[in-house]
Order: sequence, then C-alpha cells, then structure tokens
Amino acid sequence: MKADHYHRRRVLTAGSATLLAGAAGLLTPARAAGVAPTPSMRGGANNYLPGAPIVERIGGGGFWMTGTVRRAGDGAPLPGQRIQVWAHTTEGHERDPHSHGATLTDANGVFRLEMPQIVPAFGQPHGHLAYDSDEFETVFLRPVMSRAADTSLEAHFVLQPV
Repeated sequence: MKADHYHRRRVLTAGSATLLAGAAGLLTPARAAGVAPTPSMRGGANNYLPGAPIVERIGGGGFWMTGTVRRAGDGAPLPGQRIQVWAHTTEGHERDPHSHGATLTDANGVFRLEMPQIVPAFGQPHGHLAYDSDEFETVFLRPVMSRAADTSLEAHFVLQPV
C-alpha cells in the first residue's frame, strides 16, 4: 500500500510540473533568435592579396586551416563561398604571393585548406582569412593559435548579405 501511495504521488508531482512548464512556454519548440554576423578583426587584412588563386594546397602542406561559413540571421550553411588564407609559415612570409591561396566551402559550408606550418610573426602564431565577394559583406579574420606547435587552426564566418 505504501509503494502504491508513493507511485501516485510521483505521477501527480511529475504531471503538475509538466503543466507548469507548459504554461511557462517551455514545451513550445525553440526558435532561433538570430545569428549575429562576424565582425572583421583588427589586423586581419594585413598583407591581403585580392584575387588569390583557388588552390588544392599552399606549399608543401602539413598544417590545416579549417572552418565554416554560415549566413547571418538563420545560420544556414553557405556552400560555394570563397575563403582566402595566408600566413607567415615555414615556407614564406604572409606578404609573399606563394603564401596565399583560396578554397571554396563544400555543401555544408565547411572549408579546409592544407598549408605549411604557421610560425610566429610579431610574437604570435596566427593565420589570416578573408571572405570578399559581392554577395556578402567582406570579413577579415586573424585567429591566434594556442601554441606554436599546433598543426591546425579553425575560423568561422557568419556573413551578412549586402
């Protein structure tokens, strides 16, 4: 009898909590409040080379620059977007044309480009990335690596339509 009473109390408590949560709007589907666009980073455009070629890889490779590109507002992935990458590496300075290359995002808005190992410039190991077409506002990023020995760096773009 005691177990039966305990079971009923549990059901009533759970049911009351569900009703209260529903009344508070917690049972309604979540809706995106909007994804804010990525602001350009200070110093991101340093040594930018307009029109850098789309390449399979920059130099001998060994380091991976990866990331995603999404649309501001709804956060939808953006396929076919051109992302330029450049950095100070074991094979050249960030001002050297051979240290620049571009790639396109895949169907899921993901980009990936292999390049030589990034080395510190001005005391910081960092890369440069740019989105620069007419469809969305230009964004320059300058992510800094946690450690100079890292073999990958990731950057994410949320683009605002022009």
